[in-house]
Amino acid sequence: MKIKTNRSAAKRFSRTGSGKVKRNKAYASHLLSSKSPKRKRNLRKATVVDSANMSGVRRMLPYL
Repeated sequence: MKIKTNRSAAKRFSRTGSGKVKRNKAYASHLLSSKSPKRKRNLRKATVVDSANMSGVRRMLPYL
């Protein structure tokens, strides 16, 4: 029996060329006036999923 992919997670994560999992940063959607321009600029950049969260991401995305 095939395992189902969590579709909401599939839209949020992608694999890099080296096999790591890429994600977008949180806290960039509202209450932006109190955040500095530098902080908002860094929130636009994607980053790699931390090793502590990788097991949960792999469970949601078995075929990634």
